[in-house]
Amino acid sequence: MTQWYQLQQLDSKFLEQVHQLYDDSFPMEIRQYLAQWLENQDWEHAANNISFATVLFHDLLSQLDDQFSRFLIENNFLLQHNIRKSKRNLQDNFQEDPIHMAMIIYNCLKEERKILNSAQLSNQMEVGSIQNTVIGMLDKQKELDAKVKAIKNSVIDVEQDIKTLEDMQDEYDFKCKTLQNREHESNGVSQEEYKKEQMNLKKMFLSLDLKRKEVVNKIVQLLNTTEHTQSALINEELVEWKHRQQTACIGGPPNACLDQLQNWFTVVAESLQQVRQQLKKLEELEQKFTYDPDPITKNKQVLQDRTYSLFKQLIQSSFVVERQPCMPTHPQRPLVLKTGVQFTVKLRLLVKLQELNYNLKVKVLFDKYVAFFSSLCMFRKFNILGTNTKVMNMEESTNGSLAAEFRHLQLKEQKNAGSRTNEGPLIVTEELHSLSFETQLCQPGLVVDLETTSLPIVVISNVSQLPSGWASILWFNMLSIEKKSIINTNLSFFLNPPYAKWSKLSEVLSWQFSSVTKRGLNADQLSMLGEKLLGPTSGGSHDGLIPWTRFCKENINDKSFPFWLWIEGILELIKKHLLCLWNDGCIMGFISKEKERALLKDQSPGTFLLRFSESSREGAITFTWVEGSQNGKPPQFHSVEPYTKKELSAVTFPDIIRNYKVMAAENIPENPLRFLYPDIPKDNAFGKYYSRPKEAPEPMDLDGPKGNGYIKTELISVSEVHPSRLQSPENLLPMSPEEFDEVSRIVGPAEIDTVVCIT
Repeated sequence: MTQWYQLQQLDSKFLEQVHQLYDDSFPMEIRQYLAQWLENQDWEHAANNISFATVLFHDLLSQLDDQFSRFLIENNFLLQHNIRKSKRNLQDNFQEDPIHMAMIIYNCLKEERKILNSAQLSNQMEVGSIQNTVIGMLDKQKELDAKVKAIKNSVIDVEQDIKTLEDMQDEYDFKCKTLQNREHESNGVSQEEYKKEQMNLKKMFLSLDLKRKEVVNKIVQLLNTTEHTQSALINEELVEWKHRQQTACIGGPPNACLDQLQNWFTVVAESLQQVRQQLKKLEELEQKFTYDPDPITKNKQVLQDRTYSLFKQLIQSSFVVERQPCMPTHPQRPLVLKTGVQFTVKLRLLVKLQELNYNLKVKVLFDKYVAFFSSLCMFRKFNILGTNTKVMNMEESTNGSLAAEFRHLQLKEQKNAGSRTNEGPLIVTEELHSLSFETQLCQPGLVVDLETTSLPIVVISNVSQLPSGWASILWFNMLSIEKKSIINTNLSFFLNPPYAKWSKLSEVLSWQFSSVTKRGLNADQLSMLGEKLLGPTSGGSHDGLIPWTRFCKENINDKSFPFWLWIEGILELIKKHLLCLWNDGCIMGFISKEKERALLKDQSPGTFLLRFSESSREGAITFTWVEGSQNGKPPQFHSVEPYTKKELSAVTFPDIIRNYKVMAAENIPENPLRFLYPDIPKDNAFGKYYSRPKEAPEPMDLDGPKGNGYIKTELISVSEVHPSRLQSPENLLPMSPEEFDEVSRIVGPAEIDTVVCIT
């Protein structure tokens, strides 16, 4: 059973998350057509190997050609067109950069697995292991379901009452006119009969008046219930969804889909529309017959105004940014936009009414309110390039929601006359801008202006500014709460940025790792980072306060770079060179040298651990091993010079660990690494990642068809140390015959000096 098939069996709330994974860069239809083939390829390897990525790219195009042939046989013209268009788009986007395509597909498949895991966990919870918080959420959902259903039923009940009222009024009117006509007839009616008819008409009038009062009171009660339920939807459920979206944007847990909210909003909106029609019907009945005091005359204006106000509030609140602005080239770093690079953003109306389809034209504006505040006019200004208007419709969205997706917008900075650039009070990566979206709903007797705003965005002009821009996005969204003030307050946020509690910042830092790998940061790793930011005496206190400058601007611990850029360098190193080792838990990573020695001192000789260098801005990893104590002396520890992306691009880290040698004087080179902390044999931990052994060539086979006149070489890491730094010769770790043969084959005695790496 394919992963894709399993996904299609999930509930709509999980399917919505799948929908959000795919866009024009890699359309869902390709995922559908080539499900089995895509899942059988090693996209993780392709994302790190240009040759393999190129092979898979061309294989993918061939698969699309095969699919096109099938559609040709089936004579399916539309699918033929779609598959050809998809192939052209892939060639345009990835012909020169197949690794980018491999990364997109790898991330999509990884996110799909996360969604499947979430769904399985959800099912397990429903079976009986549901936590209290989840029970509370389900109870709340059931309660809202019941309230929304009650509104719908009340509308139906009022509709029936109005029909009854109309029948009663028609009957009363008929009898009144009948009695009047009989009075003018020649034979007339008797006095006694006339009085009897008058009494009957009076009773009918009283019943009619009572029914009018009953209908009006029911509408009042209906609007009271609607207002209460609508308030819960807007001020609680929608606010919580926006908070979850904010959290997901900075690497937190995926946000729940909007389908459930849309169902609730739509039912309430439909009910209010029906109430508007019911009030019109009551007004018609009033025009046919009224009296003093008529409950319809007395209450109709108040009821109409209240219904209009509730519908207006609901429709305005239902206009949301479903997918925040994001460059397709950096899907895991939304809200940071580069000038001249296309970005996407998706709007959605949670009120899904058929009459609104193709009736709402959305316009995009940049920093709409800034022009009204002179104190903010010194910040940079940008023009929006591309089509900045879009009509909302149900056909374009994969799940049939009323949506508008802008896919080809760009930003261009406005230059001041006589100046090369705009200079403001903040650096460019600290300016928080915003995109506003506005449209207007026009219906008979109803005109409503709709507006919504994106989360704050950072606009950069060079990709090197991306890490600092992302730090600003993290800091703002981590600290902000839902605010109803205008967005202009965000632009000046970093003029006086608030402090962050370590308890919150540590969670966000862990998300930066878990969102791009399978592992976040554990308590020990976070404790080390906490001490780095708060000082060694803090112990990583959860209540410790960290200023923005300490996180992102000040050089940390006498280094020439700030804390965040160090973390960013390590993240890049993991993603490109250490992903499998990090996911397997082989890398301890964040550990101080003192803690490192404390862990290793009681372990077997040759036990080592992997940690990130604290002195490299671009990210580097090293290993430290322990040697056994001799003659009562304390054990010795040795650390190798850290490996950066330069070295890891030439040789994989598992191969470095496998082939690493230490030389001292005339001793035979040996590998001192035996056990990954605490006691995992080295080959058990890293063996599956070693490069496959190559067949040894014939000694002088240089003139064959594949020969190029050179003897092949391999790179290995060798450390030359003074004998005094090692234990006594009789205590040196032995080299097996196989290891000696391997070293002799790779490095001859005459060439030893040329491959030694001095540490």
